[in-house]
Amino acid sequence: MAVQSTLRSSEDRFPLLLAQWAELVRSKWTTSSKPTRLVATLSLALTIILASYSGRRWLKKQRAEKAHDQRLLRRNSGLRGKDGSRTIFVPYRSSTAKVTIYPTKTMTFDAHRRLFLNPPRAARLGERYIGHVPPPNTKPGLNVAFIHQFLSLLSIMIPHWNSKESGLLVGQGAFLLLRTYLSLVVTRLDGEIVRDLVAGNGKGFLWGIVKWLGVGGFASYTNAAIKFLQSKVSIAFRTRLTRYIHDLYLNDSLNYYKLLNLDGGIGQSVDQFVCNDLTLFTASAAALYSSIGKPLVDLCVFNYQLSRSLGPLALTGLLANYIITATALRRLSPPFGKLKAVEGRREGDFRGLHSRLIANAEEIAFYGGADMEKVFLDKGFRDLRAWMEGIYRLKIRYNMLEDFVLKYSWSAFGYLITSLPVFLPEWGGLTSSSQPPTPSTSVISPTQHRSNTRMQAFITNKRLMLSLADAGGRMMYSIKDLSELAGYTSRVYTLISTLHRVHASAYYPPRGTLPTPYSLADIQGTVHLGYEGLRFEDVPLVAPATYPHSGTPLLSTPLNFTLPPHTHTLITGPNATGKSSIARLLAGLWPPYRGLVSRPRPPSGILFLPQRPYLPLGTLRDQVIYPAREIDNQLSDTELQHILDEVHLGYLPAREGGWDARKEWKDVLSGGEKQRMGFARVGYKRPGWVVADEATSAVSADVEGLLYERCKAWGAGLVVVSTRVGLKRYCQWSLTLRGVGGGVGEGGGKGGAEEGGGEERDNDGEEEEEEVLEWDFKRIGTEEERGGVERELEGLREVLGKVAGWRKRREEIETELGRVWVVGGGDGGMEEGDGGMEEQSHPLEKPAYLDENAS
Repeated sequence: MAVQSTLRSSEDRFPLLLAQWAELVRSKWTTSSKPTRLVATLSLALTIILASYSGRRWLKKQRAEKAHDQRLLRRNSGLRGKDGSRTIFVPYRSSTAKVTIYPTKTMTFDAHRRLFLNPPRAARLGERYIGHVPPPNTKPGLNVAFIHQFLSLLSIMIPHWNSKESGLLVGQGAFLLLRTYLSLVVTRLDGEIVRDLVAGNGKGFLWGIVKWLGVGGFASYTNAAIKFLQSKVSIAFRTRLTRYIHDLYLNDSLNYYKLLNLDGGIGQSVDQFVCNDLTLFTASAAALYSSIGKPLVDLCVFNYQLSRSLGPLALTGLLANYIITATALRRLSPPFGKLKAVEGRREGDFRGLHSRLIANAEEIAFYGGADMEKVFLDKGFRDLRAWMEGIYRLKIRYNMLEDFVLKYSWSAFGYLITSLPVFLPEWGGLTSSSQPPTPSTSVISPTQHRSNTRMQAFITNKRLMLSLADAGGRMMYSIKDLSELAGYTSRVYTLISTLHRVHASAYYPPRGTLPTPYSLADIQGTVHLGYEGLRFEDVPLVAPATYPHSGTPLLSTPLNFTLPPHTHTLITGPNATGKSSIARLLAGLWPPYRGLVSRPRPPSGILFLPQRPYLPLGTLRDQVIYPAREIDNQLSDTELQHILDEVHLGYLPAREGGWDARKEWKDVLSGGEKQRMGFARVGYKRPGWVVADEATSAVSADVEGLLYERCKAWGAGLVVVSTRVGLKRYCQWSLTLRGVGGGVGEGGGKGGAEEGGGEERDNDGEEEEEEVLEWDFKRIGTEEERGGVERELEGLREVLGKVAGWRKRREEIETELGRVWVVGGGDGGMEEGDGGMEEQSHPLEKPAYLDENAS
């Protein structure tokens, strides 16, 4: 005889539990003494009074805080805490909402550094590849390295157990368990409805439909809540990681510059990592909780229910089916993790080409380079398309196998399992006796009752098998999702590991080797912040290279000079000799490989003015006070107007529509206005030092002098980097650099070689090379400097005296050439080649410069 389902409608125990507790309290109250009752009553009254008083104070505080928020609610408003936190107020419905943003603590970075730079040996991230994060021998996939990488990122996404993310996950888990319970209820209702329909029980059938609709409404809300919480978890994870990356990327250590120009670990596609890969990772990680946690719970619950209905044989078969299917799909699955990681990198390269085109659109338009840029873009897109098409071809074969196994093979196996109670009743369950007819169905014959209960058991078991197949299918599908998650995890882990390496300057040579000279692993210099002047002690001028390559020395001897406060220095020399390199060393962009660099603390002590001033998004006021924000501004608009007047930009507020005007300022202002805006920032900051790197190249000479004089009036010492020797009149000291190669010739000093001095150059080549690799630091206006100018003039007079000899030599060369070139079609139009004498069809014509009649 077939075995019917043992699922029973349980009694509602919640009212019974409440009644039991109420009876317990009543019995305690009646058996207690009068003093005990009095104390309990007084305690209850005191609790109510204190709660009311505390609630009143809380409401009063909330009203006062709301009024305070309304006063602070304006553009860029906020408060800055002592711990570095920032509190901002934003409009929310009919009131304001207070948002507090806490920066990541330095202690947190130090604690996480071991996870990203010194992984445990069990993570198998490689010990030979120090400095590579992750090492080149680590392939994205479902391995131990993926577990370590994901757990490391999870420590950032869920920092502690009582965080917001933990609450969201607990809430999502509660709804997932509720959905599993509702699935069991739906399974039981399905069997009851079919039973009543077959038995012709109209009243029971209609009541089952009503219950089905009620449970369906509650289940719909549960499914929507699960999706909503999954989205909230994804946003919360992304918020944590984005703020963590921003705190590590944008800080006083200038990691955003070093990551792109010195480290080179992730190339130029940082935006691809932060904007795209991070989004995909958080979405996949949030979906992992429901795509694996919910099916796992379903598998346990449904397997338990089926074991009660179908017996141990069915349970053994189901478990064996899961193991065999998971093993086969795991072995036959393509390396989706590696494929996704490479796809992300190629997406970043293609995006970088577009960003490069946008950043240099004007220059490309002047050159007419659209065709060449189109070639680059088409090639980048072809590479990306070819890779994605290869992934899709792999997915087609894998999806065919996956669908056949999970949909059709599992369905056939499910029918075999559900048929056990019918064909093998002795193996089909824990009990083989059917229940006798209930009093309401006693008029039904025993045969018909057995048929109805067999139908109910089959429908219930079928529904359980469908739910079980759905849960198992989602578990098997999650293998592919896990592989893709491994690829996203590897990308995000690589980004954060590289940022930690840049932040900690953790560059080490390979084991058993010495660091390459002038590489990032060979930095032995020191930077001293807080010095009132500027000082270089035995500092070599080296242009760094990306890790692990070595830099290129720009000078033969290290720099040694000191600038006291309120002194003015001009750094000059030919192009490509390292003038801007000194500014980069002072700013901390380049590391000092040896020696000591002393400077004030930026930005109050020293301010740098590049040749191309940066104009941020925001108002006209933001352009003047940059890098300060409006909440940090201590000057009124009248004072800012006075600063603009001093740098000859006083007309800007009236022309652009006031201080609150918002425009794309890099397109609105001209080149000279941009550079004068940089000097307006000097007037706002009033630093002790101003380092101007070709900061007046687009400004007229008269205004240029006024700007430097204004900086002096503001009390700033000047360090002017320029090729204009005329700026010496504004400075006291001169640092002259002499470089090698074409840069010297471009400057006009040693590049103009004599035509007939080839032998002399060959003989004295070493001495000239030694001479140009020099630097000279001296005071302007001294007798030595005037003597140097006289020597330079004497050298020019000597060169001019040789002009007559060069002109005579030119005439001799032209005469010799006139004897060689053939004019017209004379006999000289025959040329001897390899195959004998050949007649030239087009005789050579006389060059234009030999023609006496040529103008």
